[in-house]
Amino acid sequence: MNSLEAKLSGDELEARLRQIGAERYHNLHRFQHRLHSGGCSYEEVQAWALNRYYYQAMIPIKDATVLTRIQNPEDRRQWRKRIEDHDGLRDGDGGIERWLKLTDSLGFSRGYVASTQGILPGTRFAVEAYIEFCRSRSLLEAIASSLTELFSPGVISERVAGMLAHYDFVSAETLAYFSARPIQAKRDADFALDYVKTHAATRAEQEAVIQALEFKCSVLWAQLDALWSAYVERAIPPGAWVPGAEAKARGVAA
Repeated sequence: MNSLEAKLSGDELEARLRQIGAERYHNLHRFQHRLHSGGCSYEEVQAWALNRYYYQAMIPIKDATVLTRIQNPEDRRQWRKRIEDHDGLRDGDGGIERWLKLTDSLGFSRGYVASTQGILPGTRFAVEAYIEFCRSRSLLEAIASSLTELFSPGVISERVAGMLAHYDFVSAETLAYFSARPIQAKRDADFALDYVKTHAATRAEQEAVIQALEFKCSVLWAQLDALWSAYVERAIPPGAWVPGAEAKARGVAA
């Protein structure tokens, strides 16, 4: 970037951010198309749910890290809602619990899912890179990286409709995680978008915001690349979950 380039207007910055979603969001990934169109096997859906759990479980940890860096009380109150959404306000509540109900329905024990021992190395590396990004980069960049939520309501509606239409082993109840997310995601994206438009005071800071969102899109994309390689192309890396292995270890049919 030329240091003499003019600062973008708020609308121009927002347009750049939305263009990133149009070009890089993981709804464009071939695994997502396979999942939503009914092309995944039962085992591929299992693998997706198992690996995605790690991302879901680490989101409130990421958000707690960001929360400690926010100075404004009102902004902290807004950001804290993200943690409450995932952790819940009581036992048996929250997004993580709803995700575990999905993995329950797909035949996994909760202990195995929560242990994360079967997740792919690519999943672990991508998620932990995201946590480290939010810990080590500026607060502005950390908040900007959450702006994938601008694009999530659309992909959620596609996912739920597609999975209910094509897979008889899921139901509206087992996909309950997604029922609350469009409203939550819009609330969170509205806050984050307003924050970056207000606080990115220079063109260099605006470029940092743009790059942060690109990085987050890469985090989501890398997770799906890992799933495709392991469970579609059947190149399962050592130590990762093998379809049927947990059931066999427990002495039940896969």
